[in-house]
Amino acid sequence: QRVNVTVRSGLAMVLSGSAEPCAQLVVSSIGVVGTAEQNKEHSARFFDVLTAQLGLSPERIVIRFNPVEAWQIGKNRTVMTFL
Repeated sequence: QRVNVTVRSGLAMVLSGSAEPCAQLVVSSIGVVGTAEQNKEHSARFFDVLTAQLGLSPERIVIRFNPVEAWQIGKNRTVMTFL
């Protein structure tokens, strides 16, 4: 209910100077990705899934964590602060 996923395949991407297949995962979350300790745990889990599902080596994957505040996410004609 609180997770949204967007997949954009077929994009031209270069990672570490190489255009070989790669992936970028962007994670935005309220109160879940705010510390290095939290993100280290999340990163390990995401890498496990992404390497298994996409067949990419970890070196070809980048994860960007974006902590956001509840007032920065709109839903149902309001913001998450009030939901």
